[in-house]
Amino acid sequence: MASKQERKELDQRAREGETVVKGGTGGKSLEAQEHLAEGRKKGGLSTMDKSGKERAAEEGFRLDESMYNKTKNN
Repeated sequence: MASKQERKELDQRAREGETVVKGGTGGKSLEAQEHLAEGRKKGGLSTMDKSGKERAAEEGFRLDESMYNKTKNN
C-alpha cells in the first residue's frame, strides 16, 4: 500500500492527465482512477433489470453517493 506521500504524488500526476493506475484511464484523480480500475462506478453496475444502486447492494459494494448528488445552494 502506498504511503500518504506516495498517494499525494500519484494524485498530482493523475490531475496532470497521467494514468497512474492500470485500468484507470480517464480518471482525473488517483481515487477516480482506482474506482475506474475496480469497475466500481454506479452506472457500470446497472443491468437491464436492476439499477446500479441495487446491484451494488446485492454484491456488497459501498457507493459514495456524494459524487452524484451535487447541488448548489445560492
